[in-house]
Parts: sequence; structure tokens; C-alpha cells
Amino acid sequence: MLLTRASEYALLSLDVLRKSDTPLGAEHLANELAIPKSFLAKILQTLAKQDILKSHKGAHGGFMLSKPIDKISVNEVIFAAEGKTPAVFDCTSYTANCPNGNIGTCAISPFLFNFQTKIDDFLNDLMLSDIL
Repeated sequence: MLLTRASEYALLSLDVLRKSDTPLGAEHLANELAIPKSFLAKILQTLAKQDILKSHKGAHGGFMLSKPIDKISVNEVIFAAEGKTPAVFDCTSYTANCPNGNIGTCAISPFLFNFQTKIDDFLNDLMLSDIL
């Protein structure tokens, strides 16, 4: 699966945020998780734009979950963090991504497409409450 540290950091941040009753800033989260603040701040802003987090401004500002963790799918977190749907292989969506130029003639493309569909369904059904 094509996931990066952005997904990992997003999920770790959401775990910390779910335990807090008050907004937490990027610096606090970065220190607690021992990850780069500037990279984390971008991820948190993206999660806020995707309505996974609420952003609060001011001296006591920071981020909070915008909804309960049983209403946030792992897939939406990964999509927000990565900026794209997580794919098992580059060519699993029947797009022009085939490295060999075999779109429509590849013997395993139906298998890859079905496999990707199962992964998509799994990640859509998997809520943060299932993993945190």
C-alpha cells in the first residue's frame, strides 16, 4: 500500500487528540510524538480542511476532532494525509498508470482491480474507533 509518514503522523496525532478535552497545538503534538513540527502542522491543516479536525485560533488554540472517532474512517484520514486514495499498486485503478502500457490487456488487471476494491471497502468501513 502506498502510504507515507504523512498517514502515520495523521493517525498518531488523531490518537493524541481524541484523548484531549481541549485544543492542542502543532508544537505540543510534535513534541509529544517526537516528529517534525513543520511537517505535522501541514498535515493538521489538511485534516482541518477535510473536516476531520477543527482548528481553534488564539492563545489557547489548536486542534480538536470535529466528530467522534467512530464517525471518521481510516480511508478519509489517509486520503486527507496523502492527497489521494491509497492504492495497493500504481495500476489498480484502470488508469493510464500501467508501467508497461498494457491497459486493458494486462492478464492480472482484473485481479488487481478487485483486490483494490476490497482494500477500499475495508478502509472505508474501518473507523478510527476500530484501531485506536
